[in-house]
Formats: sequence, C-alpha cells, structure tokens
Amino acid sequence: MTRVSQLTSPLLLGFDDVERLLERWAKTPGDNYPPYNIERVAAPSRNGAANGHAKSEILRITLAVAGFTRDQLDIAVEDSTLTIRGKQDDDKSRTYLHRGIAARQFQRTFVLADGIEVQSANLDNGLLAIDLVRPEPERLLRKITISSRG
Repeated sequence: MTRVSQLTSPLLLGFDDVERLLERWAKTPGDNYPPYNIERVAAPSRNGAANGHAKSEILRITLAVAGFTRDQLDIAVEDSTLTIRGKQDDDKSRTYLHRGIAARQFQRTFVLADGIEVQSANLDNGLLAIDLVRPEPERLLRKITISSRG
C-alpha cells in the first residue's frame, strides 16, 4: 500500500525531510513537566554585523528543573532532536513526615530545524537555560547557463 504524502504539491520539491520532521514532532509525548519557556535573545554583536553582514540569532530554551543537579541532567542532540533528561533518585536516608516534592524523572524533546546548533547550557537557581544559535546563511546568486540542444 502506498502512503499518501501531505507534501505532494509539485511546488514543494525536496521537502521529504520536512515531512519526516513533522511526523517525528507528532509522535512527541505531551507531558507538561518540566515547564519551559522559549525566547529570542539578542545576539551579541560581532565585528561587521553592523555593516550588513550576516549575524546569528539566539533562541533560549529555559526549563524549570528545581531540585536537579548538573549530574542528574543530560542534554543530547541526535538526528535534529534535542533531548533533555532528568533523573533523581530517592534519598533512602531521609524520613519524610510530608512529601510534596517528589523525586521525578523527565524527558523533554525539541525538534531542531536544519542549521540550528546548541551553543551552551547553563544551570542557575533551578533554571536550565539552553542557548541555540542559527547562523544567517549568506545569500548566494548563481547564474544558470542555458544551452541549446541539437
């Protein structure tokens, strides 16, 4: 049986990767833990950026990971997917009278567009900030020579 593609328009040539990306995104679980923000951050100016040269755009994902240490967090990029995992173990030496803060595991994934790279990750005051950079591609103009047959 042949699968019917959503991107079969003759104007959308070579978008097979986009279709696979959308399918992978649709399979991502909808858990809301930990909460997160995504923001656009002003990129530090580089030499020549003011002269009209390409500059980078920084996107920052901030996750609320209170109670997690650096050793309990793992960040990986595989096949254009950014995965953040957190794993806490129960402290068996403690006796709780009330337990409202559970030792919890999580996995949060983000599908990255082509060209986006993880620049840095920082854990501060229970917030994990992951900076992503997307360099502006230089525009190229290429002249195509027309030949005649015969």
